[in-house]
Amino acid sequence: MRWLLILLACLASPVWAEIWDVPNRPGAIAEYLNRAAPGDTLALSPGVYQESVTLDRAVTLDGGGHATIDGNGQGSVITVAGPGITVTGLTIIGSGSSHEGIDAGVKLTKAAQGAIVSDNRLIANLYGVDVRGSQDALVARNVIEGRTGARMNERGNGIYVWNAPGTVVEGNDIRWGRDGIFVNSSKRNVFRDNLFRDLRFAVHYMYANNSEVSGNVSIGNHLGYAIMFSKGVTITGNVSIDDRDHGMMLNYTNGGVVSGNFVRGSKGKCTFLYNAHKNEFTGNWFEGCDIGIHFTAGSERNRIVGNAFIGNRTQVKYVSTKWVEWSDNGQGNYWSDFAAFDLDGNGVADTAFRPNDSMDHVLWTQPAAKLLLGSPAVQLVRWSQSAFPALLPGGVIDSFPMMQPVKPAAMQKVANDG
Repeated sequence: MRWLLILLACLASPVWAEIWDVPNRPGAIAEYLNRAAPGDTLALSPGVYQESVTLDRAVTLDGGGHATIDGNGQGSVITVAGPGITVTGLTIIGSGSSHEGIDAGVKLTKAAQGAIVSDNRLIANLYGVDVRGSQDALVARNVIEGRTGARMNERGNGIYVWNAPGTVVEGNDIRWGRDGIFVNSSKRNVFRDNLFRDLRFAVHYMYANNSEVSGNVSIGNHLGYAIMFSKGVTITGNVSIDDRDHGMMLNYTNGGVVSGNFVRGSKGKCTFLYNAHKNEFTGNWFEGCDIGIHFTAGSERNRIVGNAFIGNRTQVKYVSTKWVEWSDNGQGNYWSDFAAFDLDGNGVADTAFRPNDSMDHVLWTQPAAKLLLGSPAVQLVRWSQSAFPALLPGGVIDSFPMMQPVKPAAMQKVANDG
């Protein structure tokens, strides 16, 4: 029986697949593609091919790291219009400039099921890779550099995923565009281990459910990870360094898991929740932001436990007349500005921590009151509230604050960063 299975596997595999050495001359790729059978490889000779290419059968287009395809500014450079096609080892330049047509370095159509776009350099195209309706595509280990001449909002995305269930985007280096990855109306996508720089958003989710964003690094973008109008998204092990507005944002996002992320140095907010419910925040590190975490617009029933809030100017911003508990089963979070005692040595502070007081609420609603911060009256109010917590107006309370922070593994990604 075992030999029969081996024989059947051999018969099913393309053992007769051929490698075509494609010469560097006009029209050569289309010519050899017409000769190729499913399973064949088109191995391009070194040099620049001045043509747009449409792949409609299960072949591998391989540039070997030394071939360039130039679309001459017209449409998409490579269009994948069939299943089981691989595009690899190419430098791809010269897409058109139509946002309506979504001109891209590589465009995957609905027919491109199981397509692989790997180990390419996509330089100065309007969009890098457009995954449009195809299922189970893999976009891996590409260098994607967008255009720098236009304003950021007029550029295309590094990778655009639309209604493409099962797409995996991993190990790419994406720079200079609008968004690094923009996904819309999709599900079951995995975006992992990518590097994003000099972008508007590193990852931008819109109506994309039951997906994963893991192990990515966002450096110096306007916003790191924007998860919007989505359910069941896992955001784990990511890094955000010096992203301008927010490290992470959850907007109308419910039932997600946000764990083990490292966010540092945002001039705005490490994390912002807007009308986001039933999400779980565990094991994250929020450091050196203007606001550690800001949640508003009815964000309720979020579990926030085991996180570290380190040296943020305002650790928490939450305006409410009721108390919200940020601990569970005897475990809370670590707060760098909480001078606490642990007399029984169990790793948990002996008193609860309330990161905001009534003066914070006044300052958020009346910014001009900052002029009074140093006055004796304000200091008396704050001392009174610390001595008599019943005077506090409501907000976040951590009944079991941690004495030591737990470092997420994601910090190793920037261990050598200054």
